[in-house]
Amino acid sequence: MRDLDAAGARYAQLGFVVGARNHHPWGTHNRIVQFPGVFIELLTIAEPELIPPHAPRAFSFGAFTRDVLAQREGLAMLALEGKGAAGDADAFHAAGISDFEVFNFGRDARRPDGSTVKVAFSLVFASDPRAPESGFFTSQNHNPENFWNPAFQHHANSASTITGVVMVADNPADHHVFLKAFSGVGDLKSTSSGITIETPRGEIQVMDPSAYQTHFAVEAPDVSAGARLAALRFAVRDMDALRSALQAGGVDAIGHIGRLVVPPQMAFGAALVFEPVAA
Repeated sequence: MRDLDAAGARYAQLGFVVGARNHHPWGTHNRIVQFPGVFIELLTIAEPELIPPHAPRAFSFGAFTRDVLAQREGLAMLALEGKGAAGDADAFHAAGISDFEVFNFGRDARRPDGSTVKVAFSLVFASDPRAPESGFFTSQNHNPENFWNPAFQHHANSASTITGVVMVADNPADHHVFLKAFSGVGDLKSTSSGITIETPRGEIQVMDPSAYQTHFAVEAPDVSAGARLAALRFAVRDMDALRSALQAGGVDAIGHIGRLVVPPQMAFGAALVFEPVAA
């Protein structure tokens, strides 16, 4: 996001609990929207002078974010829960999807009472040359007791979790080898709409532009430069509570095939798809 506070305010208008601003040591700031075991990271460039350049075997989180924001807003990176940084790095190297070193970092996090605690992570980056505008990494959380907070996970819109992320590509099948290696999931579903990989935390879907528009009733992003992350899907316990939260926040949504879809122009470039929890 180019304006982190405006993005935080919009997500609050969508009925989410949005965490306080956090600072990274490489120039980015974030605000977090939590669910049990999964989260959205609202991210901006705040201190460009701190951003390190990309280097051999070193992926610069800050430089990637800066370069994406220079072109557009929207979903930029997909993070999966790591199985262990060293093991993920070995697996990615063996699969030919990464030659990056493990990136370790820590930062202060603020609790609701204003006190600070330490959090630390190990990130393992991977790259899909057919999706150069999308970042991919796994994250190993070294202080989960300081990061996860149930008080932040109860949202007025009744969204209970993220059920999936949707990418758009001219030819979804081009990405199955990379995504299988990145996710560590060997099986995938292939349909006329694209491909789907089921991870323990939700689905990764890749659709062609026509299927994306049919499923979500919003315009597909420009994928002339490669596949793009385009939408997040949420499970909602109470669709009436969702409608009330959106109405209170002054946010318009599109009703489509039993879902409510907040279009990307209302959510800083990301389509947000709210679906009732399956009975």
